[in-house]
Amino acid sequence: MTDVVRAALVQATWTGDTESMIAKHEEHAREAARQGAQVIGFQEVFNAPYFCQVQEPEHYRWAEPVPNGPTVRRMQDLARETGMVIVVPVFEIEDAGFYYNTAAVIDADGSYLGKYRKHHIPQVKGFWEKYYFRPGNAGWPVFDTAVGRVGVYICYDRHFPEGWRQLGLNGAQLVYNPSATHRGLSSYLWQLEQPAAAVANEYFVAAINRVGIEEYGDNDFYGTSYFVDPRGQFVGEVASDKAEELVVRDLDFGLIEQVRQQWAFYRDRRPDAYDGLVQP
Repeated sequence: MTDVVRAALVQATWTGDTESMIAKHEEHAREAARQGAQVIGFQEVFNAPYFCQVQEPEHYRWAEPVPNGPTVRRMQDLARETGMVIVVPVFEIEDAGFYYNTAAVIDADGSYLGKYRKHHIPQVKGFWEKYYFRPGNAGWPVFDTAVGRVGVYICYDRHFPEGWRQLGLNGAQLVYNPSATHRGLSSYLWQLEQPAAAVANEYFVAAINRVGIEEYGDNDFYGTSYFVDPRGQFVGEVASDKAEELVVRDLDFGLIEQVRQQWAFYRDRRPDAYDGLVQP
């Protein structure tokens, strides 16, 4: 396996319906594959609007099973077609009344590797997620894929350093952070937190944000998606703050070992002194 992985992400505008939204992402994935991408990730609940701007029971209709729902099965077909690893964030229903904000991870041969469920669930104006989602209960999985060890952390999770660290301890080389965040709330944090997490945990991060204003609220999703390396440096340019965009970048996974030897943060951890961090 080469140290250089060509990775992609998509920041997209909402089309108005699930079928056209999925079809648009399929075309972005095919274009990424034409550019040589080996792995791609989509934004939070990519096949739906960001319905959490309101609290209405009608929006439970966006939920589907993982992995046996139609979107994940379709993405498995896409992975087989393109030969890419795909990170697929969707609204999951496990059983009646059990709903999660989830991302499925599909390997390059179309096999379903598993899922991550968002741990930290916000409940503030424009982000009424506790109305819809239970807190994640599936741990901090890191998936052995055709391109390396890939983890997922979803949107609001990024404000909590503990999960970033656990993904690093579990062996992540690349963490996708699919998100939906708007200008008025946390835009000044967007280019601060994920680079800091990449440095502290010495891996690559793919930060994905939706873009545009959608029908269920006035949140202005500002895009500016990017890849960042273990030194906290952007890999290429940051995406547009107004337009849909496919971002494809070469990530040198060899840099991870270099940084870990140079900075040695994992060597110098003191888990014996951290008991107080997990006390309620």
